[in-house]
Amino acid sequence: MNICQKLKEMNIELPKPAAPLAAYVPVVISGGAAYISGQLPVKDGKLVYSGTFGNNISVEDGQKAAELCAINILAALSGALDGDLSRVGRLIKISGFCAATADFKDHPKVINGASEFFKKVMGENGAHARAAFGVASLPLGAAVEIEAIFQLN
Repeated sequence: MNICQKLKEMNIELPKPAAPLAAYVPVVISGGAAYISGQLPVKDGKLVYSGTFGNNISVEDGQKAAELCAINILAALSGALDGDLSRVGRLIKISGFCAATADFKDHPKVINGASEFFKKVMGENGAHARAAFGVASLPLGAAVEIEAIFQLN
């Protein structure tokens, strides 16, 4: 099953790709791979999940934020591929960033929201290498930011 069919089954419509917030491009395609710049938990042009883990946002809300980041990653990728997600071979790696207090330890649980989403949408091709980081702050006060690398066919 392809990505577009699976998203339709899940009743998920990809949004218009977000415009860059600074001096970068959302996607670079090079050497058979697509490198997706960090995506925030934005929906309808508005940041949905803000805050700091260990202070004022729960792991459960963080998982929802991470899933929204993953949806925005696919939207950026789709935009770069002129809507042709059939060109996507597999997800290689994601890096997830959580705005967190120094004593917060559940970064991997938060980023699971994206990892599990990609596995649902892409099956075995959604299994990926991963890093999960805690940082002092993220753009716009976002709770989560995720970047990704995909192999293209």
